[in-house]
Amino acid sequence: AITQLEMAGEKTPDIVIGCCGGGSNFAGIAFPFVPHKVKGEDIRIIAVEPCACPTLTRGKFAYDFGDTAMMTPLLKMFTLGHSFIPPGIHAGGLRYHGAAPLVSHALDCGLIEAQSHHQNECFAASIDFARSEGILPAPETSHAICSVIKEAQRAKEEGKEKLILFNLSGHGHFDMGSYQKYFDGSLEDYDYPESDIEKALAELPLGPDA
Repeated sequence: AITQLEMAGEKTPDIVIGCCGGGSNFAGIAFPFVPHKVKGEDIRIIAVEPCACPTLTRGKFAYDFGDTAMMTPLLKMFTLGHSFIPPGIHAGGLRYHGAAPLVSHALDCGLIEAQSHHQNECFAASIDFARSEGILPAPETSHAICSVIKEAQRAKEEGKEKLILFNLSGHGHFDMGSYQKYFDGSLEDYDYPESDIEKALAELPLGPDA
């Protein structure tokens, strides 16, 4: 992405956006720009997740297992608790209880920020993108697109020119059933209940900082 921007004669982006489940997709697009931010460049780096699986936006930064079988070493991460059971939203790749330790550390340090959106507004953003760009995005990617549109609209309202880079991480050709449900009006938005989060977090193992 850095090379492509240079070839296009563009500067460092003002905003870098990627959808985030476990964190590999997000880190792939965002981490190369972290050194620029550390050196003082004004870059916002945004990880976007579903409201139904709010690991970074509502989770706890603590030691936890990376799997429900509790077989991994303890990892310090933003987590909803290893016993978290994700709801059946259509962005299956984003339904994970934790975020990668490096992504979690970057958020804890204030190097990145996190946003969450409901699936209906994400699908709406995907439709706008498909109609303008001719590419049907995957439901996971639609979360990033939703944030891109919101940030672009904010820049327009503020009268500022912003260079926004995001990761179009997958196509939605195998998700046509999900899109049909969106057009049928049968997709439901879901906020993960705070009581369920508290219950899962109560089962966190005792880590080194306990």
